[in-house]
Amino acid sequence: QVQLVESGGGLVQPGGSLRLSCATSGFTIDYYAIGWFRQAPGKEREGVSCISSSGGSTIYVDSVRGRFTMSRDNARNTVYLQMSSLKPEDTAVYYCAADRSGCSRSSDNYDAWGQGTQVTVSS
Repeated sequence: QVQLVESGGGLVQPGGSLRLSCATSGFTIDYYAIGWFRQAPGKEREGVSCISSSGGSTIYVDSVRGRFTMSRDNARNTVYLQMSSLKPEDTAVYYCAADRSGCSRSSDNYDAWGQGTQVTVSS
């Protein structure tokens, strides 16, 4: 049973930080790129970042580059998204997803998804 579970979301003030976790099970994480996506109310889902299966390569959407950092701990079957200098426009539901083919900015290419975790940036 393939499963991805996000955690770590919550309410944070602008300029603050959060670390999201994506815990996986039911598949060999070593073979999968893991992406983070987000969807804000009234907006299309957008790709935020992705990390290669080995962790050797990461990509970020321009709006978060320099503020967000992905990492992975394959031994713990977990991927992380460290978010800093958060802005109100970062408010969204954040999803992690797995893709055996490697990182893609198209959500259609991902094989499995978590249920999402809410991030709210507000003063």
